[in-house]
Amino acid sequence: MKHKTFLWFILPSATAMLLFIALPIVSVLIQSVYAPHEQVIREVESCNVFGCTKSTIIDVEATRALSEGAPMGRFVGAGIFTDRSHLATDEIAEIWSASPGVGAFLSRVMNLPFYGALAFTLTYTAFVTPLSILLGFAIALSVNAIPRLLRGPAIFFSLLPMIVTPLVGALILFWMVDARGILGAVLQSMSGDPDLSIKASTPLMWIMLIVYGVWASAPFAFVVYYAGLQTVPQDTLESAMIDGATRWQRLRFVIIPHLLPLTTFLLLIKIMDNFRVFEPIVSFNAGAHAKSLSYFIYSDLSSTNQLLSSAAATSVLTILGIVVLLSPVIIRTWKSFGRTA
Repeated sequence: MKHKTFLWFILPSATAMLLFIALPIVSVLIQSVYAPHEQVIREVESCNVFGCTKSTIIDVEATRALSEGAPMGRFVGAGIFTDRSHLATDEIAEIWSASPGVGAFLSRVMNLPFYGALAFTLTYTAFVTPLSILLGFAIALSVNAIPRLLRGPAIFFSLLPMIVTPLVGALILFWMVDARGILGAVLQSMSGDPDLSIKASTPLMWIMLIVYGVWASAPFAFVVYYAGLQTVPQDTLESAMIDGATRWQRLRFVIIPHLLPLTTFLLLIKIMDNFRVFEPIVSFNAGAHAKSLSYFIYSDLSSTNQLLSSAAATSVLTILGIVVLLSPVIIRTWKSFGRTA
């Protein structure tokens, strides 16, 4: 393909990416280094027949003049990134000097808003990403092995979590784990504790969110792997069978290497999706037990005084976190591409 033809071919996509991805990211980055103007306080004196008293009021005109003169706010540089609501550099230094050990240090750091949200986000991503890929792969192998007559219904039921709206699916599971729901009653019976409540326990709520994440995202991996299984060279499989290879050996030395590029693709997609976890927390009403970075941004934007600069700073840190997590996969893929080129 000629360079000119290729440029015209990618122009629509490149333009859309510039308008809807690159420019918003630049805008968020700029907003993250500006803080809202402080309100101008003025002291006034009011007098009556009993004497004069002094009080302070907000000078609306002066405050408006500041906003009109500098609409972006006041430049604070990295001040928002290092405040207590984000990286909390000063607080961490104090905690480190006052903590008797690493365990106590980590325990106190997790009480800081940003690090608490980061801990859940990383935990959710670390568990849901591999488990959903493995479950999707297992389902794809199972469906591919059953007779063709039964594959249609099996594929339909395997895709139900994708068909059901995520919010609806989360609410259904949320009702099921309630003390009056079937799963909640089973857990109470198995534990022998009639007062056991997933909604009141932080560890159980984290486990439930992870279980939901795996259930909701496994069908995507199943679709990708099932499509990949249709492209596995049958000649190679038949040759392996003639040579006496067991099913496990065919899976290990033929199928898995063939599907490795798809696994890399799934890792990239799943890490980005899971690091931005938000809907399950809202659906399960789990804000008291689990907060993600996306939920942190939502809290800033939905507060009475919309904290746009704080939300922008958290967004930038979220993007940086995704880049850090994706870097090993991208570097490994680049090296593999270089060896095969």
